[in-house]
Amino acid sequence: MARKMIITIDGPAGAGKSTVSKLLARKLGYIYLDTGALYRALAYKALKVQIGLDNIIDLENLCSSTNIVLKNINGQMKVYVDGEDVGDKIRTEAVGLTASKISAFAVVRQRLLYLQKEAGARGGIVAEGRDMGSIVFPDADYKFYLDADISERIKRRHQELLAKGSSSELQAIKKDMIIRDRQDSEREIAPLKPISGSIVIDSTRLSVTEVVEQIILRLSDK
Repeated sequence: MARKMIITIDGPAGAGKSTVSKLLARKLGYIYLDTGALYRALAYKALKVQIGLDNIIDLENLCSSTNIVLKNINGQMKVYVDGEDVGDKIRTEAVGLTASKISAFAVVRQRLLYLQKEAGARGGIVAEGRDMGSIVFPDADYKFYLDADISERIKRRHQELLAKGSSSELQAIKKDMIIRDRQDSEREIAPLKPISGSIVIDSTRLSVTEVVEQIILRLSDK
């Protein structure tokens, strides 16, 4: 039986990482790991207890007092915060913006790094996030960087929120996405960018199925 691989998919918000990763994992029979959900889970708790997001002591206390657990349920990783299945509660714009902000702190990244590495230890995983190939799984078998024009990413995020029944304004989404892009790309620790050896795919004019097909073709190159 062939060894199961670790495949990472990095990229900015709205590039289609989650949708592509879920479909790819399903086609390969792999587990889908949404690492961004871990940061969102901690951000959810930070907002819930109203800590200072720039206060390193508050963040250290948050990391040490918050119990985050990953459970593999039918091939999907679910995230629990202090015993609570956070589900869609972590998918708001406010939580996403907060996650981007606290991810710049070393204490936060270190706290979540162990959980991510543990989840992928056995292989057979598609891990998506923002520093999967560079920091979390530097020895991954394949590293992809999924990108798209910001106008397309804004439109996708808008449609995603509408589909969930959430009210959203394009200008507000644009503002938040620009802030998140800046926070992610300019942070000192693991800034968001394609790394050496990663395969860059521009999904601006591609459907989800087309992106997945491109990835599978790459996987069969060796």
